[in-house]
Amino acid sequence: MKRINLLGCPIDITSMDETVSVIKELLREGVFTQHVVVNVAKLVNMRADKALKESVEGCDIINIDGMGVVLGARLCGYDVPERVAGVDLFHNLLNMSAIEEFPVFLLGATDDIVSKTVQKVKEQNPDLIIAGYHHGYFWDDEEAIVEKIKQSGAKLLFVAITSPKKENFINKWQDKLGVSFVMGVGGTFDVVAGKVKRAPLWMQRYGLEWLYRVIQEPRRMWKRYLVTNCKFAWLLFKEKLK
Repeated sequence: MKRINLLGCPIDITSMDETVSVIKELLREGVFTQHVVVNVAKLVNMRADKALKESVEGCDIINIDGMGVVLGARLCGYDVPERVAGVDLFHNLLNMSAIEEFPVFLLGATDDIVSKTVQKVKEQNPDLIIAGYHHGYFWDDEEAIVEKIKQSGAKLLFVAITSPKKENFINKWQDKLGVSFVMGVGGTFDVVAGKVKRAPLWMQRYGLEWLYRVIQEPRRMWKRYLVTNCKFAWLLFKEKLK
């Protein structure tokens, strides 16, 4: 697994299969591993948000999620084989956990969404051990949730909370969670539960998932993507000039 530095952020250049393989071996060895994926928005926001930057840089594995980052890295001369999308890695790790009998804990979204997610993933992986799950609205008593996760006996924890809350939560409590692997998965539970549709495969391949999200939620998403995409393009331009 090769690590590069793109726009001031350390990033691991790896394939999906290699990522899953590395995580599996670390789990077998009982080595704590903190994982994160980065996209255009996160790379841009890290430059202004010190806590987010520290949380991301403190992770053991940093994968590229968005195609915009893949293309940007290639433009800067790095050989990036593929993106390791968070939602795809989530499914791959659940499949691996079912085979290896690693218990998992799902944290985030609403009660209804996380419950539907548990139901869906159990249908897809009948042998998967769900050690526990909880919604993502627990900020008045974080310690109680941390203790619940620790007592569950889970080896993997998936946190479906918006950025930068999930990164900062994981970074703050990592030593007390009692798990061997933790990963922020953003809106993955919404996709698995069927609340949000994922972009068609051809749009994923061409890096147009952001456009699909704008089409689904134009009022909420258009400004976010316009601002971050433009900032990212400008940062890449300055990087190329160097």
